[in-house]
Amino acid sequence: MLMLSGVAFGADPSPARAAGSEPLQHSAYVWQRAWTPAVQSAVFQHESNFHSLCALAAEVSFPNGRPTVSRVRLDFDCLRQPGFRVSLALRINAYPGPYATSNSVTTRLTTLAQEILKEARNAGVTPSELQIDFDCAETKLDGYAMWLREIKNRVAPVPVVFTALPSWLKHPEFARLAGVGSGFVLQVHSLERPRGPDTPFQLCDPAAARIAVAQAARVGVPFQVALPTYGYVLGFNPRGEFIGLSAERGRADWPPSTIRREVRSDPVAMAGLLSAWSTNRPANLRGIIWYRLPIEDDILNWRWRTLGAMVTGQPLRERARAVWRRVEPGLGEICLVNDGELDLSSRPKITARWNGARLIGSDGLYGFVVSEESQTQLTWRCPLLDWRLNAGEQQVIGWMRLEQDCEVQVELDLSKR
Repeated sequence: MLMLSGVAFGADPSPARAAGSEPLQHSAYVWQRAWTPAVQSAVFQHESNFHSLCALAAEVSFPNGRPTVSRVRLDFDCLRQPGFRVSLALRINAYPGPYATSNSVTTRLTTLAQEILKEARNAGVTPSELQIDFDCAETKLDGYAMWLREIKNRVAPVPVVFTALPSWLKHPEFARLAGVGSGFVLQVHSLERPRGPDTPFQLCDPAAARIAVAQAARVGVPFQVALPTYGYVLGFNPRGEFIGLSAERGRADWPPSTIRREVRSDPVAMAGLLSAWSTNRPANLRGIIWYRLPIEDDILNWRWRTLGAMVTGQPLRERARAVWRRVEPGLGEICLVNDGELDLSSRPKITARWNGARLIGSDGLYGFVVSEESQTQLTWRCPLLDWRLNAGEQQVIGWMRLEQDCEVQVELDLSKR
């Protein structure tokens, strides 16, 4: 949940607006620590659809107050494409201090920033910018500005931008931090600690995001907005107490009694923000950076059909059909096909009708349950609350066997229940 308040600084209370014909730039994060074949394939296929990709290059944590670095083995063959822009990200986890220009922590960070860029150049990739993603406390923004200044001096002339939270905007120190960087990325997605399994969840509040962008514009420096494409599975114990979250379907350490709930980015809401900013936005809002690039095996992320429609300005449609597929004489499958740009998450009902043949057997698959409505009609329903069919995908949800071949008609009902 984004906690926003008024901004107490900024030279221009009414920032200039961008012309409606001026297109927003679209970029995307590649935040995986392992560049698997699925990651490589996604980058190869979709990098040309974006102004740039921002790849996570290293992460720093501070056990016992000392910096520990985890490097990502980037696949520079994927990133080394003619005319393509690549930025690199340095993730820095929470650090309580102290901050000083000459201490060992500052030296390690500035050296690491240089190493990241040098490695890329040696591999034939020229980074367009370095992005710093620091989990900074609101009371430490001046310390962050010092770090940013030292990093920027060491890696010049490469531009250095930083990620910022809306809650930082109310602090006068943010203006000083923004003045150091070459720009910033306003991250308007987050998840408040859930109060219970029946609490409404939201990764990005569109109204709060609009307010945050208006506030950020008053700072007077170029910025992008980071919008979410991802989701989480939230776990609760039988008493309704929150026990954790997972970016997969769940966690191995969760007991069988765990109550699972999904929270996902709403593409319709994100499309609304995109539409509004495409026609009327502050002039210093330069673009959108999506977190994150769709990967085939990234289960809780949008599929490319959804994000691709956003990037190319195509409409988002919920469009699906049920298909009867003959396997052999008398035997067939019922398949759901999602032809739209939106995931299907309603509770579908599929009805099959036929004449002139006796039913021998049937069953449902992947959570679907079949019921016999008459001697010539079957219905499949899915009682699972978390059933979903991703955009562009299909799923066999059941089968039936008749004593002989005949024409079978199937009908899909997606009305809300």
